[in-house]
Amino acid sequence: MSVCSVTILSPESANGRNVIALGVTSAFSQAKSTAVFRPAVCHDDSFTSALIGQSSVKTPQAASIGVCPKQVRENRDEARADIVAGFHDLIDDYEPEAVVIVGTDKSPIADPQEFAFNAQLAADLQSPVFLAVCTLERNPAQLLATVRACQASVRNAGSTVVGVFVTGCAAEKSAETLRELKVLNLPTWTVPPQGVDAHDPASIDAALKLFDRNVPSSELLEAAATDFEKPVTAVHFQNSLLHKAKAAGKTIVLPEGEEDRIIRAADFLLARDIVKLIIVGERDDILERAESLGLKNLDKAEFQSIHDEALLQSMTDRLCELRRSKGLTEEQARLTLEDPSYFGTMLVVLGRADGLVSGSVNSTANTVRPALQTIKTKPGASLVSGSFLMCFDTHVAIFADCAINLNPDAQALADIAIQSASTAQAFDMKPRVGMLSYSTLGSGKGPDAQLVEEATRLVHEKAPELSVVGPIQFDAAWSPDVASTKAPGNEVAGHVNVFVFPDLSAGNIAYKAVQRSSGALAVGPVLQGLNKPVNDLSRGATVQDIINTVALTAAQAQ
Repeated sequence: MSVCSVTILSPESANGRNVIALGVTSAFSQAKSTAVFRPAVCHDDSFTSALIGQSSVKTPQAASIGVCPKQVRENRDEARADIVAGFHDLIDDYEPEAVVIVGTDKSPIADPQEFAFNAQLAADLQSPVFLAVCTLERNPAQLLATVRACQASVRNAGSTVVGVFVTGCAAEKSAETLRELKVLNLPTWTVPPQGVDAHDPASIDAALKLFDRNVPSSELLEAAATDFEKPVTAVHFQNSLLHKAKAAGKTIVLPEGEEDRIIRAADFLLARDIVKLIIVGERDDILERAESLGLKNLDKAEFQSIHDEALLQSMTDRLCELRRSKGLTEEQARLTLEDPSYFGTMLVVLGRADGLVSGSVNSTANTVRPALQTIKTKPGASLVSGSFLMCFDTHVAIFADCAINLNPDAQALADIAIQSASTAQAFDMKPRVGMLSYSTLGSGKGPDAQLVEEATRLVHEKAPELSVVGPIQFDAAWSPDVASTKAPGNEVAGHVNVFVFPDLSAGNIAYKAVQRSSGALAVGPVLQGLNKPVNDLSRGATVQDIINTVALTAAQAQ
């Protein structure tokens, strides 16, 4: 369901902001089924109750609140994730056409990062912003400077300002104020001073009448509907992964069931009913370890002992059948199945699970080899490749191949590009592929550049519908400014979101360098080209990395 939203932010979080919030909620509610969302306020907040009273979708107050302000102060990143999850739960549960989001309130506890945090949340929620800025102690020039500073903060976070409310503006100052702010080229409205008592219906009614006299609803709704390129922040992407995984309802097998990080990630996923899990290992041992770690949800998992004789016999028979051409004997198959990676992979082959995640202990080879030998590649796939979903501040890109193929030839490089474009489409991205080299469209010569040139030709031939450019240097692929000089007139250059590296060294070094130096979230590697999803973890994977990879695997299994 497509939902429109708008976020109301103020550098003061007071001085007329509440009048604007009430007025916008009322105006939206008269035009659409509208809910209210407060990302970070106290759960008994009286003004939130007043806002819900003006909305056309009457939610319980708890459903309209993300987290309490204390949680924001203690763990900002965790709070952002919980806020985004709460916002999407509100939409799923109540199905509004619109949501009015109102930022944090004025507090006796000063937080120098408060406005920037609110701006980040607007980007996380893919919501444009209405600014409410008070002019009581500002002249018009100071007001303009304040609006521009707020606008820059919102823009840097990834959202955009679509309208400005000037609060505390006496009628005689309105014309002068609007003239000063005309340079912003934004819808701007002035509203005279007015207090609001959230406990007093007469005060709320007076505030609404004042708003209606000064802000035409048609202008307000038109401004809120302004098109803008919705950012995809790392927090938004992680939440969408979890949402996709939960909707898929798939079962994922975890062969490394006795590893603490795996146990912690499994507990998180099971607590939220995001996936069904089969954990390879001895149930009593794993539950005892979970209890010592303070985890409460592991008993929701299915546990599979690697010593289950009845299952081992059916696995052995199937493995011998799959590897008959290699002369695999029953004795060899039994020995092979002592490896948890093979055992877990055979659970997928037998249809007990929809996908597998491994690699927190085992190497990539130990994860990929069983899948190649038993699950095998999709029809028409010539290889398996590994891509990373790189989550930057405001968008997601794909880097490939960063995990599997050492020195692909032109044919393999073309197939990696096509597989990576399909991965982009699976995660709601419109792929724009850049075939990377030290050369941009013939600026450099040599066999490596020629290989990429041939690979680009093959992509055009095999998948003519794809937007692709190559050979191209990374800077010309990434930056529109650089592209205008190095690849003028090329519509893909400067807008690439699927970066195909010429070999494994380049890809692996690049994703790790970008991840560590920029703070980008790297999700993957996503193994591309297999009949069923099997994904590898880095041995240095964090609990959050494991959560993301399991969710990604479940989403792939749809």
